[in-house]
Amino acid sequence: MTNARVLLVEDDEAMGRLTATTLTRKGFTVSHERNAEAALQVLSTEAFDVVLTDLNMPGMSGLELCQRVTEVRPEVPVLVITAFGTMETAIAAMRAGAYDFVTKPIQPDALVFALERAASHRSLREEVKRLRRHEVITRNTGTFIGESAPVRELLATITQVADSDSTVLITGETGTGKEVAAHRIHELSGRRDGPFIAVNCAAMPEQLLESELFGHVKGAFTDARSPRTGLFSQADKGTLFLDEIGELPIALQPKLLRALQERKVRPLGGSVEVPFDARLVVATNRDLEGEIEAGRFREDLYFRINVITLDMPPLRLRGNDVLLLAQHFLAHFAKTNGKHVTGISVEAAKKLVAYGWPGNVRELQNCMERAVAFASLEQLTPVDLPEKINGYKPAAFALDPAEIVTLEENERRYVERVVAAVGGNKSQAARLLGIDRKSLWRRLKEKSEDV
Repeated sequence: MTNARVLLVEDDEAMGRLTATTLTRKGFTVSHERNAEAALQVLSTEAFDVVLTDLNMPGMSGLELCQRVTEVRPEVPVLVITAFGTMETAIAAMRAGAYDFVTKPIQPDALVFALERAASHRSLREEVKRLRRHEVITRNTGTFIGESAPVRELLATITQVADSDSTVLITGETGTGKEVAAHRIHELSGRRDGPFIAVNCAAMPEQLLESELFGHVKGAFTDARSPRTGLFSQADKGTLFLDEIGELPIALQPKLLRALQERKVRPLGGSVEVPFDARLVVATNRDLEGEIEAGRFREDLYFRINVITLDMPPLRLRGNDVLLLAQHFLAHFAKTNGKHVTGISVEAAKKLVAYGWPGNVRELQNCMERAVAFASLEQLTPVDLPEKINGYKPAAFALDPAEIVTLEENERRYVERVVAAVGGNKSQAARLLGIDRKSLWRRLKEKSEDV
């Protein structure tokens, strides 16, 4: 944690000056006091992330200072410096409320690690407390919940394009909230008082999907005993959301293209075109440009729907939005299940933040529903979480001199990692890398040729 604020309490002026200088060079902001009484005075008026105190000092000791800090500023962790690295000393420090202790002679790297760990713990505790106080007002349609930079950027774009009638293509991995974003576009648009109608193109066989979208006349097929109004017409003056547009059967794609060009639909079995006034929002987790190259998606339809593009950020890139969403789902499931579960423990929060969430928000929602069902305390603990999350170990990074490669090879590997991180969507990978799709293909091709 860079720029953590440390209150150093050390009566030995030379040792205090040396420790403060060392920590300042490591990126900490340090205030040095020479006795516990002065430290308590400063702590009452200034904000700190960690208190670092010597154990043996004249007047109030480091252990007594621990007890006082625990009483007046319980959110601030205390690290105790002691020359007596015995188990008795450690137990006494912990009983006094210390978060951790370090022994003399002080090893700078060990001290920095302990301080960063304490500051990170304090930061996470504050985040969990803030989330408990955070009230989210949401409708069943869903308000996009998040405060991270990718979400703020996404919401700003949605606000900017909502009033346009241009077609919006929403891309992103499964479970990232594409339908929620579509709802948000509708709610901020001038069509908010009209209907919002959604259909999943992958959920129906071709003939049924055609009938759903465009309608049919009586007798159009065996079971068509009465005429049916299609979803384009039902969404009149509102928004039609076509989810999984990449799964749209190739035979239906020319009919959809014509409907968008002419703003008219012809019901199945009918001879008259019916005008409609609906804004179209579509979504996919597929790489549509790759589908075009494979012959599964029409290029002219792609250009028609790709007027405005929104890329949904995966949950693993949204930082502490994980905790914000987790608290939201916790409150919802606790209420619906009649359970008195009000928060998330710090250790459980660490597990949630560390996990990669391949299933994104949908996986997190499922996880919290399960956790609330298993919870026996007011706070969720790691034991309430699924084993794959509780036992998750993030990969450690280490630089092995034997594995040092050229910059060109490193670039190739990075491109592959970005492609993998966005689920193989090469169009999205190219946008994230700031290169065009042809350049991306060339780098991947060069890599395959080398192999």
